[in-house]
Amino acid sequence: MNSILSIRKIWLLAVSAMFMVVSCSDKTTIFENPEDNLIKETDQQKLENSVNFDRAGVLDIYEDPATSAKRYGNMTGKAEPAGDYPLTLIAQITPPTFENGENLAATHVALDGDYGYVSYNTVGEDFVGTVDVIDISDPYDPTLTSRVYFTNADLNSIAYDNGYVYVAGGVDAEQSVTATSNSLVAKIAVNNGRLNTSDITFGFQEGDNATDVQVVDNIVYVTSGQEGFVVAYNKSDMTALNEAAFTDLRSIAVNNTDIAVLDAAQGVSVLDQNLTVKNTIAISSDFGIDAKRTLDFSGDNIIVSEGNKGAGVYNASNGSFVEHLPILTNPENAEPGDIVTNGVAVNENVLLMANGAGGLSLLETKADNTTGVGVIELTGSINYVASKGDYVFAASGRSGFQIIKLNRPSESLVARCEDLPSYNGTSNYTVSEGEEEAYSGSKRFNRITVGGSLLLCGTWTVSNDITINENGLFEMNGAITIGRRYRTRDIVVNSGATLRIEGNVVIYGDLILEDGATVEFLGEDSIAAVSGSVVKRGNVTITGTFNDYYGKF
Repeated sequence: MNSILSIRKIWLLAVSAMFMVVSCSDKTTIFENPEDNLIKETDQQKLENSVNFDRAGVLDIYEDPATSAKRYGNMTGKAEPAGDYPLTLIAQITPPTFENGENLAATHVALDGDYGYVSYNTVGEDFVGTVDVIDISDPYDPTLTSRVYFTNADLNSIAYDNGYVYVAGGVDAEQSVTATSNSLVAKIAVNNGRLNTSDITFGFQEGDNATDVQVVDNIVYVTSGQEGFVVAYNKSDMTALNEAAFTDLRSIAVNNTDIAVLDAAQGVSVLDQNLTVKNTIAISSDFGIDAKRTLDFSGDNIIVSEGNKGAGVYNASNGSFVEHLPILTNPENAEPGDIVTNGVAVNENVLLMANGAGGLSLLETKADNTTGVGVIELTGSINYVASKGDYVFAASGRSGFQIIKLNRPSESLVARCEDLPSYNGTSNYTVSEGEEEAYSGSKRFNRITVGGSLLLCGTWTVSNDITINENGLFEMNGAITIGRRYRTRDIVVNSGATLRIEGNVVIYGDLILEDGATVEFLGEDSIAAVSGSVVKRGNVTITGTFNDYYGKF
């Protein structure tokens, strides 16, 4: 018998608590009903309470002094420039807890369409895990739609493909009569954000713990660490098709026909679809014992998380070293050993590095080099990051995970704004009385004061207030967010002033309308989401069709 151990497809039957199957060694084994080890969360209030909006709103980026000086060289010696990347925190998801499951930590995230899928494991020696499904179709109100607890398995990685979630993790095979080895992969049906534990397929392979899972076409690839394997499974029935042995696999990434695996004992191996090694990239970094480390493709390169060294960039074809990406910022009071790069994610020209206690850093990738931008203003230790489309999911261990919106302008918005010059001014921006300004872009402001006329076309965030002085005009075409839930800020429209919106405005604070103020909404699809109050101090005018998201008007 080869080292790929038996696969069990299990359809849970209400009339049967246990059944008999024959293993590949022809030895009869009694399997416990898997439903005994899976618990669905049925308390809807508990699911709702797991979504936390306390820190939602505008995110700052703590920029690296050296790299920001290069990026804003023309602003040297002048006022602080408005920053790129107007990010917002949508919500945080509190880690799950249940009886015998009090130490769960987020480990991995998969994004597909309107849903995010999150895996959890347990800190320490206990084998307990969880899968969450989050609906992010409404960027202002994500919901936790399904949660399933695994009472006997850690879950280290998760993937989604065509109606199924795939999780990789570990079990204590000596304590389970189902498991034939410690490394586990499970395929679970999911429909409209609901996990269906009556349609689940388990597989087991050699290795101390399954560390990563990827689904490509009709193949499921699973890695396992400490004398483990990379195994290719048939997606339809989870039968094992092929395998290759490695010493200590941590992660897998697939790019067309190339399959890259990270072995903590030697570095990166690039395999073909038969799992035959095409080339290797020797890396001598200390990847830690049982620590999460990931890799990802970026164009012709592979980016590898290398612990306290940051991230290494290597040419995928010949293995040559390209560059080293250091951890940008060491936060105060963090233990040095906790500042390590655990994971990397690439989304178009953005590279994200999950640096443990060092936070989540953002870098720009270009054809010839990568430039650090800074560290995103998040709480918790960041041990994994995934990004797709306009979203970033950052797993923060026992702090759960955080949902971030990149707020990239849509192609149609870019087209509407193309005739305007790009904004490259200061973060504290003032348009004086009698001045007329109009810009396009995607920027982070600290504060905006309008005495004359200002048009901003694009996507924007403002950490502090927006004030439109008497008889001033502020027009916004696109999307703008002001303040944070725990640090509220306002838009103040003074007497005779006008706020004109075509798009979405989100205010974590109040919209204050003085006597004689005007608010105009253009088009049919504008949204006004005011978390505080709409304060009307006298006779005010509000015109146009819009979605009063929180019902504050």
